[in-house]
Amino acid sequence: MTEDKKELDKAEDEQELKSALEFDKSITDHFGIGITEALGSMWFLVGYVIVFTVWICWNLHFIPAVKPFDPFPFPILEMVVSIFAIVLSVSVLINQNRQGRIEKIRRQVEFEVNVRAENEITKVLTMLHEIQQKMGLANDVDKELDDMKEPIDIKQLHQAIDEKESSEPSLLSFKHEEKSEGE
Repeated sequence: MTEDKKELDKAEDEQELKSALEFDKSITDHFGIGITEALGSMWFLVGYVIVFTVWICWNLHFIPAVKPFDPFPFPILEMVVSIFAIVLSVSVLINQNRQGRIEKIRRQVEFEVNVRAENEITKVLTMLHEIQQKMGLANDVDKELDDMKEPIDIKQLHQAIDEKESSEPSLLSFKHEEKSEGE
């Protein structure tokens, strides 16, 4: 293999290893982050406890100067709390999806770092073996060393990972099978 071919292969491998380190935040990401930060704060909890306490005291006629607008069992309060629960659960799901995308990028970067480290180790092993041969030390054929000096085929590795992920049963189907067996 010529030196130019090796450089071309290296450049192609590096191009394949580029990650999208920049996580583009969409409008929904910004909205989800804002809601999560607001709803996840202690001030928000304290505020809602105060609002609910005033609401209940007002409508139980503990404040004589005001007329109740939502008498016991507080149907309007119940509706407000239900809507709040929907908004809160959706914002949690939005944040979990965003965290999943970030984690996927992190795993990709970690994979790429590991592949680069493997390539560097392979290069060092090859150089050490060449030095050993030039110095006339241990000319034994070492199958394990020859295997370790082989470069990684990134496309084949990605294909193997994709096949493994697609062949693994999902956790949901696993739980369903366990429940069926237990019945």
